[in-house]
Amino acid sequence: MSSKDNSISIDPASEQMLESAASQELELAWDRYQAMLPQCGYGQLGLCCKICVMGPCRIDPFGQGPQKGICGATADIIAARNLARMIAGGAAAHSDHGRDVAHTLLTAASDPNCDYKVIDEKKIRALAEEFGIATEGKSKEELAKAVAEMSFAEFGQQHGELKFAQRAPDDQKKRWREHRVMPRGIDREIVEIMHRTHMGVDNDPKNIILQGIRAALADGWGGSMIATELSDVLFGRPNPLKSMVNLGVMKADEVNILVHGHEPTLSEMLVAASQDPEMIKLAESKGAKGITLAGICCTANEILMRHGIAIAGNFLQQELALSTGAVDAMIVDVQCVMPALGELAKCFHTKLISTSPKAKFPFAEHIEFDESKALDIAKQIIITAIENFPKRKGKNVCIPDIRENMVAGFTAESVFEFLGGRYRPSYRPLNEGIITGRLRGAAAIVGCNNPKIKHDYGHVTMTKELLANDVLVVTTGCTAIADAKAGLLDPGEALQYCGKGLQEICRAVGIPPVLHLGSCVDISRILVVLCNVVSQGGLGASIADLPAAGAAPEWMSEKAVAIGFYVVASGVYTVLGQPLPVQGAEGLTKFLCQDIEDIFGGKFAFESDPVEAAHMMLDHIDRKRSELKLAPVLYPVPYAPKEVAEAAVAV
Repeated sequence: MSSKDNSISIDPASEQMLESAASQELELAWDRYQAMLPQCGYGQLGLCCKICVMGPCRIDPFGQGPQKGICGATADIIAARNLARMIAGGAAAHSDHGRDVAHTLLTAASDPNCDYKVIDEKKIRALAEEFGIATEGKSKEELAKAVAEMSFAEFGQQHGELKFAQRAPDDQKKRWREHRVMPRGIDREIVEIMHRTHMGVDNDPKNIILQGIRAALADGWGGSMIATELSDVLFGRPNPLKSMVNLGVMKADEVNILVHGHEPTLSEMLVAASQDPEMIKLAESKGAKGITLAGICCTANEILMRHGIAIAGNFLQQELALSTGAVDAMIVDVQCVMPALGELAKCFHTKLISTSPKAKFPFAEHIEFDESKALDIAKQIIITAIENFPKRKGKNVCIPDIRENMVAGFTAESVFEFLGGRYRPSYRPLNEGIITGRLRGAAAIVGCNNPKIKHDYGHVTMTKELLANDVLVVTTGCTAIADAKAGLLDPGEALQYCGKGLQEICRAVGIPPVLHLGSCVDISRILVVLCNVVSQGGLGASIADLPAAGAAPEWMSEKAVAIGFYVVASGVYTVLGQPLPVQGAEGLTKFLCQDIEDIFGGKFAFESDPVEAAHMMLDHIDRKRSELKLAPVLYPVPYAPKEVAEAAVAV
């Protein structure tokens, strides 16, 4: 754990449920983590290879045993192949999300009886123009159909360049072309990773990683960006709104339905079905006072930022939510759903309902979702939850009375309007704030939870340290939920953690110091924001010039690896709370943490202590300010190194 006490989480609702789960002898992720210790050191260092069955092979990190695999692969080759395959898995997951949204948009545009509609006509016209589609005299449905088809083409394209990659600053595109990592087609780059990492193909570690970067860029500037843009067309662009977060959003006297996963096509229909008067009447007939719909993980962020639906928790709270005994149904689709949920649900009356043909789970009831019958299936799921509600009576229910206010739902467009005002929308106030030193810079903090790290501690501690040093923070995914639970997305409460310059800007503009930009797939919004800042002028010619940094303090998934690589390749210095599994490969580690900066302008760093990591980011931001010859920071905050701070506490 990242702190000295023995607690597992900094979130009081989670701590309460951990005690409750222990008293009931329920097995949770933290128990399984403890049972797994010590974890395989070879795997953590990236030194095991299972690509063919001559092995598995492993390299001795101490130099006493084998230094090559049976085929002759060195530590650098083995670690590079393993890492590239992680990128492929992560890029495939997020990009397939984009493909599914494109399919839904095509269905909405083609079928007048479809439950989905093209909501944002302004955006579909802008996207059509960006794709080079003539818009004059065409309906929004005609344009949506054309955009959906062209989005599909981005996946199968065999040559050329991805359309959204053209949004990047010219300097960044020049780097990508020079080093042959400009993505051609989304699927092609993922397939090429799998080919190159087959036994006996690519055995140059740097060359392997460059192809991994190409696939990561195809995700960030392709599949993920398609998912974000087309979701806005279908479900409406988010706008800042108020809501609440944490396990206390559930209600003992209502039907509690949790949606967990990543696909907005399902969750959008569940929102509509749960608010249907007939469904509410049915719930009342079963003895409930109503229906409470709440989210877990990135599905939570999707329905929060468009409808204000409350969030029950982030990744490591999925089991804790079931442990309350108050969940009548948890509906899951894909990604970050623990296979342990089904067995845990059996300890209660809870129904676990899987919905995707791509993802089935032990002990789950499967109600397959089909976009052509979306609302009917959503109602069927809601009815299943309602009919399960009476089975909760007489059961032990423990809902922590803990919830927090939050403001969420920012986008690249709404930040633009907030900063410059409705009549003169512009990024100029943000740029001017950085140029004049009122703001030190900006940081993006994203990523998962990981039981290796005290729950939420990395996210919240790093965020507070950056805020105190006048750094504006943007966030997505489980980090956003962690920060919201800590009050950092509540404008009234969060300003107490901010430096004087950041306070002044947030008060003047009317925004919280931590901006919620959506789910993990919406990191593509952060890329667009960075492009807009560069385009506004005064802060360099590329993303790599900006006084900005990124971090994932509690990451755990392959998606996070893909995200990290497309962010670094876009020019952003990125600090990971857990190292990539490469540290047994000295040459590869040096390339990722040093040499890659000369190629793309960004690089990785590994640091588990969130305060130390924050100051690594601050050092980078200050270096970029110096290179741009910007004014000194108006309100510098002295930094006490970790050893000094610990000594002060001891005294």
